[in-house]
Amino acid sequence: MSTQQDELRSWIGRSETVEDAIHPTPVVALTATLDYPPAPVPAGTALPPLWHWLYFLPMHRQSEIGADGHARRGGFLPPVPLPRRMWAGGQFEFRAPIRVGDRVTRTSTIDDVSTKHGRTGQLVFVKVRHEVRCNEDTDPSLVEFHDIVYREAQGPNDVAPPPQAAPTEAAWRRQIVPDDVLLFRYSALTFNGHRIHYDRQYVTQVEGYPGLIVHGPLIATLLMDLLRRELPGADVASFRFKAVRPTFDLNAFHVSGQPQVDGKTIRLWASDHEGWLTMDATAVLR
Repeated sequence: MSTQQDELRSWIGRSETVEDAIHPTPVVALTATLDYPPAPVPAGTALPPLWHWLYFLPMHRQSEIGADGHARRGGFLPPVPLPRRMWAGGQFEFRAPIRVGDRVTRTSTIDDVSTKHGRTGQLVFVKVRHEVRCNEDTDPSLVEFHDIVYREAQGPNDVAPPPQAAPTEAAWRRQIVPDDVLLFRYSALTFNGHRIHYDRQYVTQVEGYPGLIVHGPLIATLLMDLLRRELPGADVASFRFKAVRPTFDLNAFHVSGQPQVDGKTIRLWASDHEGWLTMDATAVLR
């Protein structure tokens, strides 16, 4: 293992704890962004799965922001010296509801750091474990593993990995138009300054992508929202997703779902306008 790998792995076990309160305004704002009619959000309203991402927002000073719109490397996350950072996936255990009015604490720990070599060069994977507790409870209401991948800059000879065809049979299917306003509103709601989601000149000329990139967490939220629309009141025990292929704002895409024969497992996925799989996910009901 190289000295650099040793240094990055020395971050394993580091942790930080932040506090927040589940105010209703972010819930109202995401409700509008997902095109639901307005509705009251009284104290005690349970957050839909993944809506905890509206809280514990990164409040870095402007002077601490790097060229890509993220905080400069170092601090809690290891200082990975690769320019492109993406949300690769996540795994969730929903153990108890998080409700409007709760005082919440999130403890985050670097669970693993690993280095691999892919067809486009070096890759560094960082896995972060988050535990969210409500109102000074000792047991977490939510356990989340957050997978981050760092990549080298786009090269002129880079070849994209072969695409995977999305499933063709779906019980549920919904078209999403990822226009600039949707991406801006989600960036604003999550205080996400990453320029790949709103700065077309940066994402095309600096990072080499063809268009604005739709947030991985937004697509995951839309997958869970599809389940919520189709199975109102369903109690989700766990969820996992993996980003397979970037989704750009250049075309509409689809979120789809297919309940499995066991009656508890729901296969969910996102696909682009050509039918290629972009996100693969599974939800398990209680």
